Amino acid sequence: MPLLRQEPDVFPQSLFDTGGLELDSGNWWTMYTLARREKELVRRLRTLEIAHYCPLIRKRSRSPAGRVRESFVPLFPGYVFVRGAEPDRYQALTTNCISRCLEVPDSPQLTRELAQIHRLIESCAFVSLESRLVPGQQVRVKSGPMTGMEGTVIRRHGKEWFVIAVNFLQQGAAVLLEDFQLEVV
Repeated sequence: MPLLRQEPDVFPQSLFDTGGLELDSGNWWTMYTLARREKELVRRLRTLEIAHYCPLIRKRSRSPAGRVRESFVPLFPGYVFVRGAEPDRYQALTTNCISRCLEVPDSPQLTRELAQIHRLIESCAFVSLESRLVPGQQVRVKSGPMTGMEGTVIRRHGKEWFVIAVNFLQQGAAVLLEDFQLEVV
């Protein structure tokens, strides 16, 4: 059982719904937070009703006594993605949780990549951070809960991993899939 319940990592909930996803609406800003302040920033942004996304993944660890603990940690430590206009960016900066703010030059691409990361996490598969992306073959998932998602295949520890990249950060998320679930793009 987690120490604390999982908080929402996306606002509004419909930010990545395919029916209402408009690739051209609003700018994305990447907020680099002060140390370990991602969740605090997300809470403040939700209070201000500013659209944002901070992908959270489940992390399991053991206490010194051997008890298994679960917590929810940011997939990209130190980063929160904010979507909106200049007044939204300014309001976010007033939260005193942000160290640096970067404007994303290609908002439609980041929207697609973050939507895929969101789907990957929602599929309940084991997700890990990939901070050094290795060039590999582009593939598409053809079966299972991630059907239609496109990414890259990498080989690590004798296993094939499906990686979805967030090119702006030069990081990504990886999930273990079988080769029969993938097709070459």
